[in-house]
Amino acid sequence: MVELKGLFKLAPAAAIKYFQKKENGITWDWYDLWEDAHNKTFTVAKAMREDILKDIRTSLDKALSEGKTFQEFQKELKPTLQKKGWWGEQIVVDSKGNAEKVQLGSMYRLKTIYSVNMQTSYMAGRYKTQMDNVDNRPYWEYVAVLDKRTRPEHAQLHGLIYRYDDPFWASFYPPNGWRCRCRVNALSNYNLKKKDTKSGNSTGLLSQEMRLVSKKSGEYKPVTVYTDPLTGKKIAPDVGWSHNPASGLNDI
Repeated sequence: MVELKGLFKLAPAAAIKYFQKKENGITWDWYDLWEDAHNKTFTVAKAMREDILKDIRTSLDKALSEGKTFQEFQKELKPTLQKKGWWGEQIVVDSKGNAEKVQLGSMYRLKTIYSVNMQTSYMAGRYKTQMDNVDNRPYWEYVAVLDKRTRPEHAQLHGLIYRYDDPFWASFYPPNGWRCRCRVNALSNYNLKKKDTKSGNSTGLLSQEMRLVSKKSGEYKPVTVYTDPLTGKKIAPDVGWSHNPASGLNDI
């Protein structure tokens, strides 16, 4: 993940406000809340106690506000979760009364919780900043990290330029999946001329396909798909990520 201390020099106030305005929600599976619902609700799958959810949220809030690294975040939170018994594999009764062996806290889960909440909050703050400046920088460029950890599909989106109000951004404004590190740069007319390029138009390139959400549930839900006009290859966000993290949040 991109280093937080560098990221949050850009738009910390909006990112923090986005996170703090969320209401808490108890869920069993990550897909119990779908896409835009995550924009207004903070949840951690299988954190079925309010105190556990509050502990995780408090640590995330502190990490976001103070620009803490993952190592600092987990060092503070892990002992609390272990002390309260929310750690490792356990038999837990779900919301329907069914007993199931599940993974509660782990280092992998903490890293996912941290990266998802940091990235979505930061990107929502970045979106707010960019929207406030569309009169000067109306063109947005998709930027992928382009290292060995970058998804090939995200790398293929690298360099795409569309106006801020193009429908593309309703589904492809990052993050576009678990631990996605992509971002968007805002460009002016001068920037486009300097790059010797033009803004595109996604008309006819976006469609919807049904994708499997969970093997356990067997449920399928629609995902927005972008068709590369040069290769014909179809590119989609991870299932459940086909939305803009800040959509509908005009008050951040």
